[in-house]
Amino acid sequence: MIVITAPTGNIGRRLLSLLVEAEEELRVVVRDPARLPEAVRGRVEVVTGSHGDAATVERAFTGADAVFWLVPPDASLTPDEGFSGFTRPAARAFAAHGVSHVVGVSALGRGTPQAAQAGLVTASLTMDDLIGDSGVAYRALACPSFFENLLEEADSIREHGVFTDTVAADRRAPMVAVADIAATAAGLLLDRSWTGVGSVPVLGPQDLSPNDLARIMTEELGRPVRYQRQPLDELRSTLLGYGLSEAFVEGVVDMKRAKDQGLDAGVHRSPQAGTGFAQWCAQTLKPATIREAADAH
Repeated sequence: MIVITAPTGNIGRRLLSLLVEAEEELRVVVRDPARLPEAVRGRVEVVTGSHGDAATVERAFTGADAVFWLVPPDASLTPDEGFSGFTRPAARAFAAHGVSHVVGVSALGRGTPQAAQAGLVTASLTMDDLIGDSGVAYRALACPSFFENLLEEADSIREHGVFTDTVAADRRAPMVAVADIAATAAGLLLDRSWTGVGSVPVLGPQDLSPNDLARIMTEELGRPVRYQRQPLDELRSTLLGYGLSEAFVEGVVDMKRAKDQGLDAGVHRSPQAGTGFAQWCAQTLKPATIREAADAH
């Protein structure tokens, strides 16, 4: 029995599809079962509730062999509450129910000078330690920024040909498609011959700078796209203006600062298959900008 948390999110829904295709015995933990794809509802056992809730994970992990663990962002909490606080009931339940293997979504940066002051990333790495200390075999998927983050800027890209971030324009770093994270998780969950505690970097095929992204988007979208660097103070003000908690916002700002200082560059890169950025733009970003333009009319 494999338990999937956050099965309706960007990564979880892709993972769910892969494991259903593999004909695994599956259980999902979901707040709203109606959000599950119709095609899988009759093929999985459903536990309704939050996987941060002790009673819910007690039900979900009974008889489970393996768990896919993903913490949903909660801008109302401090980073430590959002990651370790949310995970603590599950870590107890892993031990209580004899769960043998856990695969979790985490972040790059362990062992780097920036990791201790990296906000949300620091909290995620602390969560990894909590899970590892529970006695399970654990693999943290050490992920950089996702290509899919750019979908939040589809309006700006379409209307102004501009996307923003806070890192230097020539700062190259790994980036990855969420489909590749799901595929890596599926491989680990299907072949549980691994033991101990460790991390698996999921880096995507190449390191990219914002200038690289702008050039590739220009080529793939058929229109000029440029990068605009946003000061950290401006990012802070914008996020606070959305009503997010001050502690969460500082966690985001600290993470962005650490990334600009090379947080994601600390892992030795070996050739890695996966979705290239040009391919992702053609398959995902371009249709999104076209669809939103059509919706606007």
